[in-house]
Amino acid sequence: MLKVLKYSFFDLLRSRWTYLYFLFFLVSAATLLYLSSGTSVAVISMMNLEIILIPLVSIMFGTIYYYQNADFNKLLLSLPIKRSKVFLGQYLGIVASLGFSFVLGISIPFIVYGIFYTSYWDDFLYLLIVGVILTTIFLSLSFLIGVNNTNKMKGFGLSILTWLMLAVIYDGIVLFVLFLMEQYPLEKITLILTILNPIDLGRTFIMLQSDQAALLGFTGAVFRNFFGTKTGISVISFVSLLWVGIPLYYNIKKFKMKDF
Repeated sequence: MLKVLKYSFFDLLRSRWTYLYFLFFLVSAATLLYLSSGTSVAVISMMNLEIILIPLVSIMFGTIYYYQNADFNKLLLSLPIKRSKVFLGQYLGIVASLGFSFVLGISIPFIVYGIFYTSYWDDFLYLLIVGVILTTIFLSLSFLIGVNNTNKMKGFGLSILTWLMLAVIYDGIVLFVLFLMEQYPLEKITLILTILNPIDLGRTFIMLQSDQAALLGFTGAVFRNFFGTKTGISVISFVSLLWVGIPLYYNIKKFKMKDF
């Protein structure tokens, strides 16, 4: 598995798309730091960018990578290597390459700016953690789509639909549900609906760890009381693991039985 992981990682690092991904975050972070009035504003602006871009790039890039490596998978499976190791090696390789490009691209401008000498260094670390988690989750979903669909066009369509559902449509559904139930206490319902969507979960978690939580009023206080506790952190970690683990478990199971 380590050999497959190493090959996938360095193969993707040589890809021009990986360089473009790195340069995009490098330039975006440097521009936001230059134009913003403070580090906190830059962190929140960067959050709004990564919350939308990372899921989209991860799920599309992961789907493309899976289909492009179909012939390579056949070659590997002809060797005495376990199918689970082939799959995990490729998955962890793409997670490592995209995660490394994101972390390095966003870290260089903030470190040069001196983020660790300010009071906002912990907000920056949360920004990195959420970005890596979203990368891991949506790459897992992309491989789930690829394993279950041999038709490339259908796979690409499902990838875009999944991103649209979680990034755009889901919020509209939540607002509609809250509107229908406006006469009832909505704090717990809002918490549950937020936790069920990894994008909303990441956005809310970063905002509540920063000074921007005060803008949310009473809702922000309710969320902070939950996310700021050990129970809240444990629930967030558990749900994030489920978002990665369930698709990954199904992927490995399906990959073992798949007829190439």
